[in-house]
Amino acid sequence: QVQLVESGGGLVQAGGSLRLSCAASGRTFSSYAMGWFRQAPGKERASVARISASGGSTYYADSVKGRFTISRDNAKNTVYLQMNSLKPEDTAVYYCAGRRSDSGTYAYWGQGTQVTVSS
Repeated sequence: QVQLVESGGGLVQAGGSLRLSCAASGRTFSSYAMGWFRQAPGKERASVARISASGGSTYYADSVKGRFTISRDNAKNTVYLQMNSLKPEDTAVYYCAGRRSDSGTYAYWGQGTQVTVSS
């Protein structure tokens, strides 16, 4: 069982940066692949970035490639999302999620953190 708590959201102007953090409980964090998802008002939740359990493999949605960076520190049970060159269309609630490496389903979710980018 893994519990996830996000932090780092807020209000930022277009072109600015934010770093989201997701702290995980439990001693098996290093066996979980992690991802960041976002949901804007009136839209479906979408995958933003994902990282393998070891951190050796990452995936980014086309809309954030070159601007966002996902990373993890298994010693600190934390996954990060560095967001640069933010755009108003990045405004959403951002969720951290985890899945066991042998599962295709993200079974564990945080409560979400709001990111608002003003133009």
